[in-house]
Amino acid sequence: MEHWQIGRVRVTRIMELELAGGSRFILPDATREACLPLDWMRPHFMDEQGNLIMSVHALVVDTGDRRIIVDTCIGNDKQRSIPAWTNLQTTFLADLAAAGYPRESIDTVLCTHLHVDHVGWNTMLVDGQWVPTFPNARYLFAEREWRYWDTADQDALNTGVLEDSVRPIFAAGLAELVDWDHRVCTEVWLEPTPGHTPGHVSVHIASDGHEALITGDCIHHPCQMTRTDWCSSADHDQAVGRATREALLARYADGPVLVIGTHFAAPTAGHVRRRAAGGYWLDVGGSSR
Repeated sequence: MEHWQIGRVRVTRIMELELAGGSRFILPDATREACLPLDWMRPHFMDEQGNLIMSVHALVVDTGDRRIIVDTCIGNDKQRSIPAWTNLQTTFLADLAAAGYPRESIDTVLCTHLHVDHVGWNTMLVDGQWVPTFPNARYLFAEREWRYWDTADQDALNTGVLEDSVRPIFAAGLAELVDWDHRVCTEVWLEPTPGHTPGHVSVHIASDGHEALITGDCIHHPCQMTRTDWCSSADHDQAVGRATREALLARYADGPVLVIGTHFAAPTAGHVRRRAAGGYWLDVGGSSR
């Protein structure tokens, strides 16, 4: 279980799944042959054969006064279009409690966007009904993200997701629609990063002169730092997504802000650096360009 200290704020990674390979459906340009020359990605983000390593995890942001969980993974008992994500029976809630965050202690849920692998543990199955997993939390959704999905035709990847993982939150009266630059508390606010979805946000953290950014899916995998042109097949607007990614990388490159990837395998967080050959890379300490 990984932890980072951002001033007085503690961020903890709660992993649901991590695997190598199988990522071509989401990053079709990231073939083994194309990835192998990106040596800086080994061993953390790519194996020796060029398979990308990706993770599905949640991040708990503990300010001392607030316990915020950012993105809630896939969830158990859900029927999904991806067979490997269907009827999961993981130890996610037990792992969350073991980290010191039983589900009843969470006071805020933030979803960077409303895709299948970011909202699943919003709810849990109890006596055949989907009920809020975090009963004492307010669930914050960017209003423009919700308005899009509330009226959009559901794509194959997201079939059934709103019905079992988002609408029950509204029915329970726990949902709150916010601006996409909403300040959650003194230390935490949303940063608009559109393209992957229309209302996609990242999460900015600042405390005692230290800063971090939780990416969401504006960067699915660190390979997209060097190859900003590699777009996700799940992007709503690839051109906007690429422009967002390039602006974000330029803004934070060679600076002190710790970038924590929502799908980055362990060690998950690092600093964006410019490459002499062009593009960027993620410096996690002990790696090279």
